[in-house]
Amino acid sequence: MSNMTEVKIIFTGTMGAGKTTAINAISEIKTISTEAVATDETAQRKETTTVGMDYGEVTVDEGLVLRLYGTPGQRRFRHMWEILAKGALGFVILVDNARPSPLEDLSIYLDNFKNHIAASAAVIGVTRTDVSAQPDIDAYYQYLAEREEMHPVMTVDVRRREDVLMLLDSLLLSREFE
Repeated sequence: MSNMTEVKIIFTGTMGAGKTTAINAISEIKTISTEAVATDETAQRKETTTVGMDYGEVTVDEGLVLRLYGTPGQRRFRHMWEILAKGALGFVILVDNARPSPLEDLSIYLDNFKNHIAASAAVIGVTRTDVSAQPDIDAYYQYLAEREEMHPVMTVDVRRREDVLMLLDSLLLSREFE
């Protein structure tokens, strides 16, 4: 175990985008979660919401363990975003395509984590495309081009282990390991 490399990956995005579900789908340990009963407008969409963080782990190969941290989605918990982002190797930004303005939602996370992403990497997973097919992937790439940013974008079902691992593979391939 002494030859293990451990890296920190952040899952972020709006409330309900699938951060907790994604981490649960791939974690090899029982996920640590700070879920609380939703009492505000969140309660209309789901019963509980993350108020601190989620934590899980996955071994990518014999020498690499990913420490997975999920941020709270609501902006009122943004103080946790900065705390969790320190030292991250990369960011998985999940965007709920069924929300009214998914590209605006994406901009919140790209702007908030801009300096961290510049020093690491990011991948964008678009969820709930079965509920709303628009905007499509091309619209996301066009939006990123307008921002002069390049990040991999893919549709995912965060309940499927394979989809979440595909996000992580893409993230890891987008940067050089030393």
